[in-house]
Amino acid sequence: MKVILLSELKGRGGEGDVIEVARGFANNYLLPQGIAILATKGNLKQLEMRRKNIAKREEARIADAEALKAQLDAIKVKVDAKVGEEGVLFGSVTPQMIADAVKAQFDIELDRKRIDMRTPIKTAGEHQVSVSLYREIKSVLNVFVGAEDEAIPTEEPEVEAEEAVEEVAEEAVEAAEETEAE
Repeated sequence: MKVILLSELKGRGGEGDVIEVARGFANNYLLPQGIAILATKGNLKQLEMRRKNIAKREEARIADAEALKAQLDAIKVKVDAKVGEEGVLFGSVTPQMIADAVKAQFDIELDRKRIDMRTPIKTAGEHQVSVSLYREIKSVLNVFVGAEDEAIPTEEPEVEAEEAVEEVAEEAVEAAEETEAE
């Protein structure tokens, strides 16, 4: 059965797209929810007349999603959780917890259903989570999980860690050269 989408349907298309779906899916979900209308001759003619308006709205949605992507890529959000010994959490971090933390800390509204966590976060520390913003536009959100009194680490310790790794590597090279010289 062919239908015309009135809003985005994840994995199927966006507003104004004509798609083929199962009759039961259309009759039981898409049509009653107002997500789609039947693709009749009259509705297809109306769709052609509305194409310019749909294109403008699509451009605006893409621009908004790109702006939100830039914001999310630049931030590091802290999620408070109870942390046990050795950095293991009591429970796990959920997409709703991440969405609430982003709202509280940066006043950015995220839908928990768009936060893609391949595996649950069950350890303290820094994690990266994918967020689907609009169609193929995705962002990577840096999430720091820790106790309430723990602060988000800054970028400086990473630089110190890199310098320490370089020093250890240099010492290993010198030790290897000394061993070869003997």
